[in-house]
Amino acid sequence: MPKPALQSIHLYPVKSIAGSGPGEAVVEPWGLAGDRRWLLVDAEGRQLTQRQQRTLALAHAEEQADGGLVCTAPGREPLTVEVPSSGETITVEVWSDKVEAVPADPTASEWFSGYLGIECRLAHLDAPEKRRPIDPDHSRPGDTVSFADGFPLLLTTASSLDALNSLIAQGDHADEGPLPMNRFRPNVVVDGTAPWAEDDWQRIRIGDVVFEVAKPCSRCVVTTTDQRTAERGKEPLRTLARHRRFGDRLVFGQNLIPRGVGTIRIGDPFEILG
Repeated sequence: MPKPALQSIHLYPVKSIAGSGPGEAVVEPWGLAGDRRWLLVDAEGRQLTQRQQRTLALAHAEEQADGGLVCTAPGREPLTVEVPSSGETITVEVWSDKVEAVPADPTASEWFSGYLGIECRLAHLDAPEKRRPIDPDHSRPGDTVSFADGFPLLLTTASSLDALNSLIAQGDHADEGPLPMNRFRPNVVVDGTAPWAEDDWQRIRIGDVVFEVAKPCSRCVVTTTDQRTAERGKEPLRTLARHRRFGDRLVFGQNLIPRGVGTIRIGDPFEILG
């Protein structure tokens, strides 16, 4: 087995739509720089994700040097979005959290509304250092997070995906596998560790940056959505329910909280600290 190392990095500028796989990324206290700093919300201000709108998988956002976006989607002309500077905020809802965010230019909301066929609005998280605290049961006072589901980063491992795909191949929906890692929308993927070893990690280091392993990641219907076609199947939830059920949660991957800042790069060494 090769020495454990960082295999890939993934950024999603807009929550729940496709992002990019850069060779390096800056780690900030609330997540990777540029990750999930934008959010689509419905007419009531509630988050929109692939759970409700699976065709979000087919849209793509690329962050620009100034923090703005270039967005593409099937049947739409490319959209350029600037970071809003008005200072006006609206209240958006991410799960049970009420978060102040800055609305994007109305043309961006019109573009996404036209794509999804519902009224929606694009908003930007202008001050992640103060806007949204992490669940205090799994963090320290002052820890914050972007528009990610609950924690700054999500880690998965290549060996655990291989093990999961082996289990899928033995099940009733073997024709759906093997599944690619993009079903799980991680931020960092590590190679060179044993399958499911991440269940026991408490602290890790990637390159020079230390992370606390906060809790396992519970998986939902998004993982059954083909990120290339937006079609849904039964896997991996059927297999996770048989083999990776922890109480009422189906688990794949681990949530991380940075305990330092710096730049991580593909190929960086990976170390288990506890």
